[in-house]
Amino acid sequence: MDFITLLGLCAASLTTGAFLPQMLKTWQTKSAKDVSYLMLVTFMSGLFLWLIYGICLNSWPIILSNTVTLFFNLIMLWLKMKYR
Repeated sequence: MDFITLLGLCAASLTTGAFLPQMLKTWQTKSAKDVSYLMLVTFMSGLFLWLIYGICLNSWPIILSNTVTLFFNLIMLWLKMKYR
């Protein structure tokens, strides 16, 4: 694994992991009133486009991080609908 790929994986881990505390807090408190639908849909659209971009480049750090973050955001959207 080259340095650039390792750097991308580290960056991807940090940015993907940064979303985890919000998701867990929403799950634990069963409150998503402060989470905006518009933010979730906009962010998920961007993640989907990043995922397509990563696939086109065959860049595993981009593919993995955006797949996982998109999954986390789908959970967040589900929590938002469940706990409105």
